[in-house]
Formats: sequence, C-alpha cells, structure tokens
Amino acid sequence: MANTPQAKKRIRRNESRAAINGARMSRIRTFIKKVESAIESGDKDAARAALSGAQPELARGVARGVIHKNTAGRKMSRLTKRVAAL
Repeated sequence: MANTPQAKKRIRRNESRAAINGARMSRIRTFIKKVESAIESGDKDAARAALSGAQPELARGVARGVIHKNTAGRKMSRLTKRVAAL
C-alpha cells in the first residue's frame, strides 16, 4: 500500500489516466471496425469515407501517447491497402 502522499496521488492519477486512455483506445477501435465492416460489405465509397475518418483518430492516438507511432502507421497502411484492393 502507498505510504507517501506522492504515491497516493500517483495511484489516483493512474486510475483516471487509465480510464481516459481506455476510452481513447475504444474510440480508435470503433473507427477501425467501421472501415473493416465497410470492406467486408464491399462498398468502396463507404470504406474510403470510413478510412478518412479513422486516419485522424489513429494520428490523435499517437499524439496523445496511447498507441505507438509504428503501430498506427502499420494499421493505416494495411487498411489503405485493403480499401484500394476493392
């Protein structure tokens, strides 16, 4: 158990940051799922629109430190390739 005031504050901060970061990751995953569902349905226009919505979300996740830059780049690249193949 935390004994110092600083350690107690860190526990409080870590819980609130975890909640915020979890919400951000959930939002990113939702946007990625929209792209994947549009790809599965075969609707190229919807897939392009969903991809253009997902790209800024991934970039925002990188800027906020929720996901690694290379992870976001890899996801964007793979989604873009799949949309272009439609």
